[in-house]
Amino acid sequence: QKRLSRITHWEGADGISPIAWDGPEPVDLEAIEAIPGMPGEYLALTGRGIVYRLKVAGPTAKVVDYSPLPAIGQGDDFESFALVAQNGKLAVLWADRGAGADRPATLYAAPLAFAPWGQPQFGTVTRRAYRAAYPTGESTRHISDISVSNSGRIIVSSAADAGDDGPFDSAVSDAGRVSVSAAGGVRVTLAASPSILGTFPEYKIEAVECLPGSTDALLGTDDENLGGYVRTMPFCEA
Repeated sequence: QKRLSRITHWEGADGISPIAWDGPEPVDLEAIEAIPGMPGEYLALTGRGIVYRLKVAGPTAKVVDYSPLPAIGQGDDFESFALVAQNGKLAVLWADRGAGADRPATLYAAPLAFAPWGQPQFGTVTRRAYRAAYPTGESTRHISDISVSNSGRIIVSSAADAGDDGPFDSAVSDAGRVSVSAAGGVRVTLAASPSILGTFPEYKIEAVECLPGSTDALLGTDDENLGGYVRTMPFCEA
């Protein structure tokens, strides 16, 4: 299977080109994030919580190293991952997606550094429970992806998945804020009532990314047997 692809997306022109994976093979890739300040380098996350550091050159992504996430909880299923750079420090956010009314998402946050040989290393972990304001129901995944705006706003997608043929439903919401201090401490403040930025009936959004130098968010869907789509929406204002 093609594990990675490069998507080129702008008004009137789109392109997709596969990227070969070079190194220990992952199972169930769910998220990928560019490492701030390290051009061509990325972290990719699997559903069970293994983080791969990649260096992409041309059509190949080479595995530099990999590490499990810290503090994995019983039954955690990860689909989301975001990196934050503030005050010269890095932090990472990720979440167990949750499932319906009885299992809210758990949003994790931790400082991030890299060992001299390249392995991701995580600091003290904090966690917060999060429930989506929309959609609701037993098939709801409260957090299907995370992104962070330049000002530190936490933008999350939530999705309802009734099976490979749908029906699907999704929303993107302003969930709160994150800040990273000059000492590397990470503070997450979730909104008491998340603000819904947009709803997307019939689509299952599993990717949201605030684009660099823009107020736009790139949204990606995985609509199973119905295909997948990307589009931009102005969700990343300061």
